[in-house]
Amino acid sequence: MTTSALTDEASRDEALRDEALHDEALHDEALRARIHQEMADSLDEELELELDDMRLDELDHDGAPGKPSIDRKFYFRELLRLQGELVKLQDWVQHEKKKVVVLFEGRDSAGKGGVIKRITQRLNPRVCRIAALPAPNERERTQWYFQRYVSHLPAGGEIVLFDRSWYNRAGVEKVMGFCSDEQYEEFFNSVPEFERMLIRSGTILLKYWFSITDEEQAFRFSMRIQDPLKQWKLSPMDVEARTRWELYTKAKETMLERTHLQDSPWWIVDAVDKKRARLNCISHLLSQIPYQAVTHQPVVLPPRVRNPDYHRGPIPQEMYVPGRY
Repeated sequence: MTTSALTDEASRDEALRDEALHDEALHDEALRARIHQEMADSLDEELELELDDMRLDELDHDGAPGKPSIDRKFYFRELLRLQGELVKLQDWVQHEKKKVVVLFEGRDSAGKGGVIKRITQRLNPRVCRIAALPAPNERERTQWYFQRYVSHLPAGGEIVLFDRSWYNRAGVEKVMGFCSDEQYEEFFNSVPEFERMLIRSGTILLKYWFSITDEEQAFRFSMRIQDPLKQWKLSPMDVEARTRWELYTKAKETMLERTHLQDSPWWIVDAVDKKRARLNCISHLLSQIPYQAVTHQPVVLPPRVRNPDYHRGPIPQEMYVPGRY
């Protein structure tokens, strides 16, 4: 082979290598862009939840009293870090077959639902689920009081978050006259042993009370009245509760005094600032459970098996959802 031919062949090889490197660079760039988009979509899930707060700020023409909220960049950074720890907790609960029950109590609009959403947002709903029971029906009212709650308790490897719990009897049922004095007293006699039974069975039990001021509740209620996307949250019971603020306060004080037990204590969350309340509650919840990181076997994605006899059939166009966006 002549020197000229060797030079031409070397040039072609170099051109092919350059083309391969260029294609690889384009692929890497496209992959990075896809990963960035996926991460942005994940962050957008949280931003969508935060839109509720931002819309309320826009509806607030006079301004809500109180100190400025936490810095938003810091809030998001900490929230994502804590949610990462919640995933580790979930893995540990599954691996060790632990049972976790968390009760969220507090006045209407105190922010319980917002914290629960942030806890469950990145967890497996088959592992971490929410129990938000409606008012008892006629049959349930004749049962043992705790019976309908027992059916929602976790099995091994599960976490259950109660958005209001058996403490309804100590609060709304007492204040609104939905239970007799005898039923009320029996609740306080029964609940310590009921919770000790749960703990003796291996259940990790945490109880949170979300505390807000009279002024803050009035402000949040007024925002719900103005917000068409949240008006459904303001029930006739909520409106009636506003007129009984002091009765609810007395009921709460009695409940905390009689059910703040050594093995199942109450934890009070200052919930006037919703962002701080979310971070503080999640951080505290994590600190109360001795979870550890679980080592997993590396996941290797196998190559797709292609069958030359398989042919994908056409799908009629009318079956597709219209692409309006």
